[in-house]
Amino acid sequence: MILPLASSSELLPKVIMGVDPGTNLMGYAVIEVQGQHARLLEYDVIDMRKLGTNHALKLKRIFERMTELIDEHLPDELAIEAPFFGVNVQSMLKLGRAQGVAIAACLARQIPYVEYAPTKVKQSVTGSGNASKEQVAHMLRQTLKLPPIEEAPKFLDATDALAVAMCHHYQKGNNVKAGGKSWGKFLADNPGKLAAPVAGKKAPAVRKKPAA
Repeated sequence: MILPLASSSELLPKVIMGVDPGTNLMGYAVIEVQGQHARLLEYDVIDMRKLGTNHALKLKRIFERMTELIDEHLPDELAIEAPFFGVNVQSMLKLGRAQGVAIAACLARQIPYVEYAPTKVKQSVTGSGNASKEQVAHMLRQTLKLPPIEEAPKFLDATDALAVAMCHHYQKGNNVKAGGKSWGKFLADNPGKLAAPVAGKKAPAVRKKPAA
């Protein structure tokens, strides 16, 4: 019997970056998926608490760190959580700006993005749109076989971002508009666009979020 050949999308791994926007702690996660299998590459937070109330410096930090992560991992797609509409208008405006800067960093690298509502993310990971942060983290540990880590607030921002990336994986990329180009493919087509790495800088290693 002749078996059908697998499509190129099934053979090639895909790198997804997930982001949970924040103005003090912005969670991010990077996973590599191939078929049904997902592997964690890195998850952590962009910590901006030491910047105080200077929102402009925080936005600058988000853009710089996001750009660094993109250059390290060459994600194919970005999945980002949509802001939760609360009662504090000023907080919502700041959160929206933070989300916009993270998206802009990806668009500058020709990386397509998709927004997911918080309830959609929780539903995809735990089966319940009302799950707590702790429940989301617990399910992710089981799914990805992560070691148990103290569930400090800083860690939970990182697992929230991981949940967004996994949510996008479960959608099989169906929400990404056709024709989007990844930064990795852009570099392959335009090798001269990225400056040479800084001398003495170590290659990025797989990191897991430490206990707070």
